[in-house]
This record gives sequence, structure tokens and C-alpha cells, in this order.
Amino acid sequence: MNTAEAKRVLETALLCAQQPLAIRDLHALVDEQVGIDTIKCLLDELAREWDGRGIELVTLATGWRFQSRPEMREYLDRLNPEKPARYSRAAMETLAIIAYRQPVTRGDIEDIRGVTVSSQIVKQLEDRGWIECIGHREVPGRPALYGTTRHFLDDLGLERLDQLPELSGSRSNADTGDDLLAQLGPGQAALELELESADSSGSEGDPPTMGVGTQAEAKHPPSPQA
Repeated sequence: MNTAEAKRVLETALLCAQQPLAIRDLHALVDEQVGIDTIKCLLDELAREWDGRGIELVTLATGWRFQSRPEMREYLDRLNPEKPARYSRAAMETLAIIAYRQPVTRGDIEDIRGVTVSSQIVKQLEDRGWIECIGHREVPGRPALYGTTRHFLDDLGLERLDQLPELSGSRSNADTGDDLLAQLGPGQAALELELESADSSGSEGDPPTMGVGTQAEAKHPPSPQA
């Protein structure tokens, strides 16, 4: 297989794929007749060729994919006029704290926000694939430590955690949560998470629980490049 044919295969696969494709998957597509370094060069060429169009080729935490450019979102939304998913401020603040302070426990989040974190919020963020338990803190009760996932970075259109927007010291948790909400989803599949706000009483429901398990406390590893 020559490089021109390989490039055509890669482009077709990426345009048809429902999820980002890792380099190893793309390598298998061409029967490993083309080296990985060559594949990366071909992907860079494709990205340049699509520059200036409404679709761009980007590299994310889990691989490469074609996606619409952010400025196209207002037009694409006309094809799907349904109301967007609703996010409570509590959910977005919780997600923002985990993203920027990870690894953190529910107790850490509650100390920062000043209110109890509902177990429903944590579960729904886990079900959405944005956060996961990455270890346990070695203190009495061994509470679960939470970090963000590579899927979370994919939905933000990022490859690594260090690409998250920088925060100034004056920014509040709410501001950070709003920033994440604004960044989620441009050119992505529709987001499904719906969380009802429960901030009015100064609490969000369930009291904190302590995690159990055998995994040692672990820092959230940086997302590897695909």
C-alpha cells in the first residue's frame, strides 16, 4: 500500500467513525504496511488539507477525529432545534473542582463549595463518563478519589489536562463551571446529562459517604497522546 492509498483509507475511516480513532487502530487499518511515523505525517497532512473548511481534523485524548468547527455550531443547531441538555450549577461546579483539583474526595469538594455534594450528582457525572474513581485516600474510611476521564477531554475537544483554560485567582467555582459548560460540546454529539439544581437550601441532599476499597491513593495520570 502506497502512502496516497493509505491517506485515502485514513481519511475515509476518520470521516465515518463514530468515536476518535487511536493511532494503533489506524495502523491496523492499513494492515501495518505503513509505519506509525508515516501515519502521523499523513494525519498532519490531512489536517492541513482540511484547514479553512467547516470540518477540522483534531487529535484528542483518545485519538483523532473529524469534527465541525466551533463557529459552525450555530448553523448545525438549526438541524436539531431541541432544547439542549440542562446542567445544574452544582453539577458544573463539582465537575470543575474535580477537573482542576484532582484527585479529590467528596469531602474535598464539599470543603471547597461549602455545601454537601449529592451522591446523585457524583453518580450522574460518572455515568456520563466524565469522572471516575482513581484511587482511595489512605485515611480512616479510605474515601474515594475522583479524577476526570479521557472521555471528558474528548467532549471538551482537548488532548491533555494542561490544555484546560487557565484560571485566575479571582475566578469562582461557579465561573469555572460556566466556562466548562460553554466549552462542552462544540461540534460533538449531543450531550445527555440532565441535572436538577438543588442549591436553594444550601445543601444538595445526601450526606457524604466514605469510599471503601483496596487501591492505594494515586495521582490522576496525564492523558496519553493517542
